[in-house]
Amino acid sequence: MARYIFITGGVVSSLGKGLMAASLAALLQARGYSVRIRKFDPYLNVDPGTMSPYQHGEVYVTDDGAETDLDLGHYERFTGVSSRQSDNVTSGRIYSNIIARERRGDYLGATVQVIPHVTDAIKDFARAETDDVDFVLCEIGGTVGDIESLPFMEAIRQLRNDLGRDNSCFVHLTLVPYIAAAGELKTKPTQHSVRDLTALGIQPDVLVCRCERPLPDSDRAKIALFCNVRPDAVIPALDASSIYRVPLQYHAEGLDRAVLAAFRIDTADAPDLSRWDDIVDRVENPEGEVTIGVVGKYVGLQDAYKSLHEALVHGGLANRVKVNINWLDAELFESDASIAAQLEPMHGVLVPGGFGERGSEGKIASVRFARERGVPFFGICLGMQMACIEGARNVAGIANASTTEFGPTDEPVVGLITEWMSAEGLQTREAGGDMGGTMRLGAYPARLDGNSVVGSIYGATEISERHRHRYEVNAHYREPLEKGGLLFSGMSPDGTLPEIVERPDHPWFVGVQFHPELKSKPFDPHPLFASFIKAALAQSRLV
Repeated sequence: MARYIFITGGVVSSLGKGLMAASLAALLQARGYSVRIRKFDPYLNVDPGTMSPYQHGEVYVTDDGAETDLDLGHYERFTGVSSRQSDNVTSGRIYSNIIARERRGDYLGATVQVIPHVTDAIKDFARAETDDVDFVLCEIGGTVGDIESLPFMEAIRQLRNDLGRDNSCFVHLTLVPYIAAAGELKTKPTQHSVRDLTALGIQPDVLVCRCERPLPDSDRAKIALFCNVRPDAVIPALDASSIYRVPLQYHAEGLDRAVLAAFRIDTADAPDLSRWDDIVDRVENPEGEVTIGVVGKYVGLQDAYKSLHEALVHGGLANRVKVNINWLDAELFESDASIAAQLEPMHGVLVPGGFGERGSEGKIASVRFARERGVPFFGICLGMQMACIEGARNVAGIANASTTEFGPTDEPVVGLITEWMSAEGLQTREAGGDMGGTMRLGAYPARLDGNSVVGSIYGATEISERHRHRYEVNAHYREPLEKGGLLFSGMSPDGTLPEIVERPDHPWFVGVQFHPELKSKPFDPHPLFASFIKAALAQSRLV
C-alpha cells in the first residue's frame, strides 16, 4: 500500500511548493523508495491548455497527451518519473466529470453535493494508479484560506482517516518574513496559517518555513510550540544559488528525516546524493560560458518557457559550461539594424514555440540572421515553422510563403493539421472546433534520416518526442525547400508529417516540430540541447 504525503501552502503563493515536493521526492528516491507526485489545482479551467502563458506559465505536456501544470515539469526533472494524465487534476475537471455523470443519471436521482460527491471524486483521483509506488506526494495548489481549495482540503482530511495515521503525512509550507526595520524574523504569519489549517481539521506533521535569513533555534522552538509539531519537524528553507542545490539543502535541514519519522520509518541509513553532488558541481564550477538569444513572444514571464530554460541549463551541464540566456522580444525586431544589434553578441539563437501572429516577422528575421551569419540555430514547434517559411521566402523563391494560422494565404507552407495517426487510431480535427485538448498532444514516434545531423545527435533512426501543436509544415513544399538546402531529416512513420528540418551546410541549424525540452533532465540532458550548446561553445571561440 502506498503512503501519502499531502503538501499544502500558506501565507502567500509562489513559495515553491512544487520545487519542495520535487526535492522531497528526489530525497526519497535517494533512499531507495519509488515515488509518484501529483498536483491538485483548484481553478475551474479543465486544464491549463487554453490559458495564457502570462496567466499560468508554460503548459507541460505528458507522454499520454495531458496538458498540465508546469510543476509537473519540476517533478519529472527531479525524479525522472514520467508524469501521466492521472497526475494533474483541476476543480474544472472534477466538476465536469461529476456534471456529466449527473446528466447521465448515474447518481440515481440523488442530490449531488460537494460532500460526498466532489470530495469522493478527488479521493479517487488521489488513489488511482498508485499500487506500484512506495510514496505518493500530492501537492494542493493555492494557499490555505482560498475558497477554491476547500473541497481539496476536506478530501485530504478524509483521506487521512481512510489511509490511517501510519500511511499519511501532512507537510505545510509557510513564510517566515524578515522585517528589516525591526531586524527580526516574524513567526506570527506561520502560526496563523497553521491555525487556519487546523480549523479545517488538518494538523501538519512537518512545517517547511521559507525565509531569507537563517532561522534561529529559538524561533524554530517557538514555531514548534505554537503549531504543535516537533522542533526537528520545523524545516528552514532558504533561497538556493541553484534550484538543483535545493534537494541537498533540504536534506541538510532534515526534511526527509522529518517526513520519514512521521511515518515511523527508520532513517539511520544515509541517502545516496552523489547524483545531486555532481549536478551542483557542474552548475557551480563551469569551465566556460555561452550566451543564447531566445527570440520569443512571452519573454515578459520566464515561467512561460520554464522547461526551455531548464533544458538550456542542462545542455550547459552536459558541456560543463554556464549558459547565459538573453530573452528577446520578437516584436521588437522591426528593422535589420535592431536584429543585428541584438543577435550579434549571441553564440546561438533559439526560436521557441508559441501561438498567433504577434512577433512572427521578428522570429522569421531572427532565423534569417542565424542562417546567413552561420550562427547555431534551434527552432522548436513554431520556431521550426518560421524556419521553413523563412527558407521558402528567402531561398526557395516563394515570396508569399506563410501559415494559415495567421489567415488565408496562397502559399500555405504551414497549415492546419486535420488528421494524423495515434495509438488510438486516426485523429481528425476541423477549423473552428473546441480549442481545449484538441491539438496533436503527447508522445509520437518519428523516423530519422540515418545520414542526417539529427541522426548522429540521437544515435538512432527512430525516436519518440512530445508534441503540442495544431499546425504543421506542409509536406507538399518539401521539394522546393530541400532544393533550397533545408533537409527534411525526420518524418512521421507514415511519411506524411514533417518532424525535423536541418541545414547540413550550416554549422548547426535544426528545427523540430516537437518539444524536446519537456524530456530533458539535469542528470540526463536532452541530446539536442547538449549538441546545440556544444555548437554555441564552438561559436563562442570564433568571435
